[in-house]
Order: sequence, then structure tokens, then C-alpha cells
Amino acid sequence: MDSVGVLMACPMNSYLEQELDRRFNLFKFWNFPNKKDFLRENSASIRAVVGNATAGADAELIEALPGLEIVACFSVGLDKVDLGKCKEKGIRVSNTPDVLTDDVADLAIGLILTTLRRICECDRFIFSLCVFQFSGKTVGIIGLGRIGMAIAKRAEAFSCPVCYYSRSQKPDTKYKYFPSVVELASNCHILVVACPLTAETCHIINREVIDALGPKGVLINIGRGPHVDEPELVSALVEGRLGGAGLDVFENEPEVPEQLFGLDNVVLTPHVGSGTVETRKAMADIVIANLEAHFLNKPLLTPVV
Repeated sequence: MDSVGVLMACPMNSYLEQELDRRFNLFKFWNFPNKKDFLRENSASIRAVVGNATAGADAELIEALPGLEIVACFSVGLDKVDLGKCKEKGIRVSNTPDVLTDDVADLAIGLILTTLRRICECDRFIFSLCVFQFSGKTVGIIGLGRIGMAIAKRAEAFSCPVCYYSRSQKPDTKYKYFPSVVELASNCHILVVACPLTAETCHIINREVIDALGPKGVLINIGRGPHVDEPELVSALVEGRLGGAGLDVFENEPEVPEQLFGLDNVVLTPHVGSGTVETRKAMADIVIANLEAHFLNKPLLTPVV
């Protein structure tokens, strides 16, 4: 299998990189400044692409790789992969669900606590700050999938009422459903974005939603940066129309709006929702297992396409 060409789209994880290099003929895309020349010279030998939440396989890359058979994602999100083009060309796609659910949900709760209790500021100052309680606050969740449900269960442990919005009402849940994001935002203290990024959910957090959440509300985003209209978020925070925000993702990563760094009601983390040693290793093992299964003509562990 060491003759199989695998293109790693960007730096992701040292363990994953080492294992891919050991098992396959690994090409590290970031090491080639002239990518068009690289693809022209090596496209015939590349049969797999490994991507993540930063870089995956868009239509242009897929068209440039005539021998591409599989895109294995080192993430649960698939917004960096042109799924339509993959289906059209019969290219398999896999991701890494389930193993990162707990870590992402843990971070969501951590961002809520850190934002409300101003833990980062408390670490810098010895005098008392005005902070806010989390227990008992109503938590609204956009997207009640694996991660959304895990966040809901954790919020319940803090005696928080939970409500949600999704494309359709979930028949098997006790949580209150709202048919629009604006209604959800109007009825919660903390709004958590936990849905997949699609054309429909891009900028699902807009000015109307932010104003509905209001000056006492807090926005938590552990989904994808483009879920939020970032200029509207920044202006709402600066103007005091939104109470606070805990953000693990940004619209133009790795760029972060400069204004956010000076706000004491904002907590920023660098897209580390699944970033524990244990989970990143488990994700890497799934990527490798999917690639090996494909090239051994066995069923994929976590197929998407």
C-alpha cells in the first residue's frame, strides 16, 4: 500500500502525518508553493485526499486529480468537500463522527462558563469583577445532532432549561422546539451554534438573530465561522447590543477581527473543539482505517458518500 499516493491538504496532526507517511506515498500539499505545477506532475499517482475543516477537496482539486478515489476527512464537518462533485465522479468520502462529540460539547460548556464568569479576566486581576451565573439560564441550541444533544445533556446538569431549532422537530426529545432561529434567540439567554455548515446555515446568525438575543444574551459558536455574520457580531458586541460571545471558530480563519481582542465580554479559542490528544488520535485512526479499508476493497468505517 506504500505506493498509493495520498495528498494531505494542509498540516493537521503530527501523529496522522507520521502514520500516513509510514503506510502510503504521502504528498504534503503545503510544501509545494506552485500547486498547479505539482498537480500537473503528480496528479496521476494521487488516489486519495486527506482534508479537514481548513482545507479539503473542492471541485477544482477534484477535477485536477483524475485518479482520485476517496476523500478522507479529519473532521466531522464536510463543508470543505464538494460532495456533489464526489457523487458525480464516484469518489468515496468519509469523516470522523462520534469520537469528537464529547470534546466539542465540553468546550461549548467551557466557553459558556468562561464568558459568563469572566474567568480569563479573573486570572489577570485580583480584584472582584461583575460576573454572571450560568446555572438556571435557558440554553438555546441550533442543531440538535450528536454534538447539540451532548451540549444539551451537559446544560441540564447545570439546571438549565434547554430549547432548540433544527430543520424539523425531533419527535424523540423532551426539549422545547422553536420553528425559527429568531424565536429561539428571543427565548434563551445563551445561544449555541452546533449545526453543520451548508448554504442554508451560512450566516444563520445575522443582525435580526443577534438583536433577538439581546444585550443580556451570549452567543457561543463551536460550529463553523461562516455560521455567523461576523461584521454584524462585532458591531453588536462593540455597541452593547449583545451581551457576550464565546467563539471557537471564525469566518475567515485563521484571521480574527481585531476588535474582538479588546473586548472583555468575548472569549476566543483557535478552533480547538476536538483538540485533545486523545480525540485527535482517535480521529487520525479513523482516517487511516478508512483509507486502508478502501484500498483493501473493504467497507468504509464511516462512509458519507
